[in-house]
Formats: sequence, structure tokens, C-alpha cells
Amino acid sequence: MAGETVITIIGNLTADPELRTTRNGGAVANFSIAATPRTFDKQSNQWVDGDALFLRCTAWRDLATHCAQSLAKGMRVIAQGRLQQRSYQSQDGSNRTVIELQVDEIGPSLKYATAQVQKMQSGGYQGGNANGCGYQQPQAPADDPWGAPAGEPDF
Repeated sequence: MAGETVITIIGNLTADPELRTTRNGGAVANFSIAATPRTFDKQSNQWVDGDALFLRCTAWRDLATHCAQSLAKGMRVIAQGRLQQRSYQSQDGSNRTVIELQVDEIGPSLKYATAQVQKMQSGGYQGGNANGCGYQQPQAPADDPWGAPAGEPDF
């Protein structure tokens, strides 16, 4: 949507994603990403860590479930989403404001690791409407590498 602040963050998960279910039955995963900038200090000839940024993140629906199944504490991830500010009143009566990342896309960083990708079946709409029109879930072509089951590569 227009006017939203979209950012990408690369960092490590500080804990396993916490998966919960809303009253309406939707899935939501909460987790934090710690991003620590590193700079090279020429005088000491060493890499120096800067101040860490801890960003609270939220993922919804299928993405929440996929995060809980695939990600774990300490994993280096790349996340993209929309920054959102929210205000609330704490139990002690003070007003607080937090900034969170509503995650749209997330995955493991492959800079220092490898990953096994498994395509999930979409929960897309497959029925019809009153006019007889409907959405049919597209089928992956036989030569689509993402449509093949996980296993040995065929190259």
C-alpha cells in the first residue's frame, strides 16, 4: 500500500518463532531479529561489532506456520516487510509505543549455510462463484523444478 515503510533486515533470530492462534483461527508467529553491524578497524586490524538492533517481527497465516516449521534460534535470516508503529497502555498505566516489522517475506541467509527448499501446497480458493466462474489452482509443469518433490537434484 502507498505510504508504508518497507524495509529489509538481515540478522539472527534471538529465539524460536512463537506460533499462536487468534480467536478467529488464524496463525500468527512472533519473533525477534538481531542485526549487528560490523566495521573493520584499521588501527587494530580487526572487525568490531557495532550496537545491535533488535527488531520485533510478526508473520501471519501460512507464512507464520512456515516460519515456525522452518526457522530456529540463531539462524541467519533475510526478512522483508512493513514497519508499523503501535501504541498501547501497559499494566502499570504508562503509555508505550513499539515499532514492529510485519513480515511479508522471510528466508534463511545462504551466506554461511545451505537450505533445503520444499514447495508447500497453496491454500488458494478453488471453488466457484454464483456466475459459475472460479479459480482453479494452477498445476506445475512436469519440468518445473519447484513442483518436483524434495530429493536428489536431477541435473
